[in-house]
Amino acid sequence: MPIRLPVIIALVISLTAFISLPVHVETRHALSLQTRQSQQPPAVIRINLLGYRPSSPKIAVWGSLTEQTLTQFQLVDEQTNRVIQQLPAGKAFGAYGPFQQTYRLDFSTVRQPGRYYLQTNDGVRSPSFRIDETVYDGAADFCLRYMRQQRSGYNPFLKDSCHTHDGYTLYGPMPDSTHIDASGGWHDASDYLQYVTTSANATYHLLAAQRDFPKAFGDQHQANGLPGSNGQADVLDEAQWGLDWLLKMHPREDWLFNQLGDDRDHAGMRIPKEDNFYGKGFERPVYFASGQPQGMFKYKSRATGVASTAGKVSSALALGYQLLHTRQPDYAKKLWQRSKSAYQLGLNKPGNCQTAPGRAPYFYEEDNYTDDMELATVEQLNAAKATGKQAANWQTKALDFARQEPVTPWILNDTARHYQWYPFVNVGHAELAKKLPASQRKTVTDFYKQGIETIWQRAKQNAFYRGVPFTWCSNNLTTSFATQCFWYRQLTHDTQYEALEQANFDWLFGCNIWGTSFVYGLPANADTPADPHSAFTHLKQYPIDGGLVDGPVRGSIYSKLIGITLYQPDEYAAFQSNVAVYHDDYGDYSTNEPTMDGTATLIYLLAAKQAEKPSALSPKAIPKKVSKPVKKLNLPANETKSTYFKGAKIRGDTSLKRLALVFTGDEFADGGSIIARTLRKHGVRASFFLTGRFLRNPNFSAIIKQLVQDGNYFGPHSDQHLLYCDWGKRDSLLVSRKEFVNDLRANYAALARFTNSSNNPRLFLPPYEWYNDSISVWTKAEEIQLINYTPGTLSHADYTTPEDRNYRTSETILQSIHTYEAKKPAGLNGFILLMHIGTGPTRTDKLYDRLDEFLTDYQRKGYQFVRVDEL
Repeated sequence: MPIRLPVIIALVISLTAFISLPVHVETRHALSLQTRQSQQPPAVIRINLLGYRPSSPKIAVWGSLTEQTLTQFQLVDEQTNRVIQQLPAGKAFGAYGPFQQTYRLDFSTVRQPGRYYLQTNDGVRSPSFRIDETVYDGAADFCLRYMRQQRSGYNPFLKDSCHTHDGYTLYGPMPDSTHIDASGGWHDASDYLQYVTTSANATYHLLAAQRDFPKAFGDQHQANGLPGSNGQADVLDEAQWGLDWLLKMHPREDWLFNQLGDDRDHAGMRIPKEDNFYGKGFERPVYFASGQPQGMFKYKSRATGVASTAGKVSSALALGYQLLHTRQPDYAKKLWQRSKSAYQLGLNKPGNCQTAPGRAPYFYEEDNYTDDMELATVEQLNAAKATGKQAANWQTKALDFARQEPVTPWILNDTARHYQWYPFVNVGHAELAKKLPASQRKTVTDFYKQGIETIWQRAKQNAFYRGVPFTWCSNNLTTSFATQCFWYRQLTHDTQYEALEQANFDWLFGCNIWGTSFVYGLPANADTPADPHSAFTHLKQYPIDGGLVDGPVRGSIYSKLIGITLYQPDEYAAFQSNVAVYHDDYGDYSTNEPTMDGTATLIYLLAAKQAEKPSALSPKAIPKKVSKPVKKLNLPANETKSTYFKGAKIRGDTSLKRLALVFTGDEFADGGSIIARTLRKHGVRASFFLTGRFLRNPNFSAIIKQLVQDGNYFGPHSDQHLLYCDWGKRDSLLVSRKEFVNDLRANYAALARFTNSSNNPRLFLPPYEWYNDSISVWTKAEEIQLINYTPGTLSHADYTTPEDRNYRTSETILQSIHTYEAKKPAGLNGFILLMHIGTGPTRTDKLYDRLDEFLTDYQRKGYQFVRVDEL
């Protein structure tokens, strides 16, 4: 992850604002981080928000901001609020970070699938979580979304091309400014630099995920990243995108390039296109891997060789050859040739190939290479299918490299320079162990064990089992270390570090000091990054689904960083400390920037978690039965593909050409008959969210019954159409929890006159489409899911009247929908499009009169209209 130039961080970048209206101001605020700061409770329970496998260790952490203690806790069925088990809190672990006291809450004995939460007698309650064999299903595929979004060349998310003129050479044996074709690959982080070292590591992890866990991935995209099946797993498509670029960066057996662009890239935040920052039109510089220090300006790297990059490239190309040689023999042959030549470059020029700084003293300071050459040696053996004496020679050479770095150095140190020891896990040890005879395997697996034990000695002192240091990219370190624990357990069947492995995985998804998942949008409807340091979210509000952010850094590191500005109040202020700091704020480039290579390593780990069978884990007792099955909400099965804002679902799966029409109603129902007739004509079922006042109005009974009979969805919109929070200060509530609950339950009572239990109206659209975090939490406590419309169009403005300065005609509204659909990469896919069942009498230009035209147009475009509960 490149460090940001201070001058760039200091820039004030204007948000692309949607047109705001006096009542429906959600449009202006959606998907931008709002103040979530509230009075923190004296104690909290941190949980893995993604959930737990029935047979895995299940640990939560209770932390108190005071010196209070704990003796027991309860596991509660979320749907019935029935206490399933009361369990002892165990030993106190003492202070850690902001907490004065901490406990590890162990509920591993519970194996019955269901949705639960933990609570203590003083009213502290955890977020809800799931126990099920399928909790990790689809998560690896979900994170591939971020990889596709990071593509350079043709970008399938934007449906546009960028950086097509790359690039001109520097430091090579050819004349400087020689043009080579270097387009393609992935952007490195939230900027658009591209590094061979991170790209090769990411490519290898994607290929290894396909090799080791093929059933974890689907085939929903073509090779170019656009929706559609092509007979090849999406993870392999993505890995091949990386392979294609690596071939361009190693175009001849004696040429290897290391870097595309430099920190002149940081001239400003922008959506990727063509950059003219480098003095040669739209071309960017391509740095040759010379093995010598580089840097075009004041600062220089400390490179000593080529092997660290060459080894990574060789490994990725060799594994690509192994996976593609039967499917694409000509292409695979080229991969094999370049793998061998890259390996030879590594042997010829041993040493570390660091990246080149630009105008700032920041670069990837890689100081090790034998781990890269160890893995490359093993993959040469595998690709050549060597046997006998030849195989033994390869194994000996790989073992020689392994002995030079038995433990990845960051494990032995409590600090590190930027990417000083990379990759953060020695993949070569795992691959070599698979090839060695049993008598020699223990030598290599003990290298893993030595590193794990080092971390364990630090981790066992605190309740989070946190032994990974809080240096830059601590989440990448955590992911890599959890993978090392997984490989060690698989290779040795030694389960003594299983709880440590699980703790590092849990940390990534919410069992951490701040109680947040560090992966954008995963899991859905949970606390995940909302305001990352990303141009995609900051400028265009594009969701960066699946991106793993850098993660917390030590307080002493954070305090010395320059150019950081928090643009919103810190919702985690109570949990910051010298131990570690994390901000979900665009201005914190150190902890909240997603990275491509970190996400790729996480994809491997998530695929491993999905594929792991219960028998592979420690044996446990026979599951204890729960007397009553868990009732589930009427929600789609794969919610990882939906978009949420402040706990409300605001968009469905953007890869599917489906959308939901939603109508709200309070005072007026003049459009009811026309809407019902038009929906029937087109065979469309819509969704209606109505207030108690609407439902009790005898003049509206007939149309309600007709719409119910037609199979439309019905849900609550508050009984008295209350305004929950202040327009100008969203975190200021205007209702108490009791008022909210009583009003909502009254709305349900009115709704029950027209619906039955089979309708299961467990979705709630708030009045005025305006809410905050408290409303979301209260809604969830009522076992109901909050939803809201998808921002970006003016459909909700159909209520405005000519005397309103914000009046919008039906033509203007329809044009806003057409414009959005035409310009946005995903069109209206997954949209929740909100209109009104009736409007005031002074509005004579009724949008519902043009519903027939709208449905005709968009059905011709291939959109399927579904109920919101089916989205």
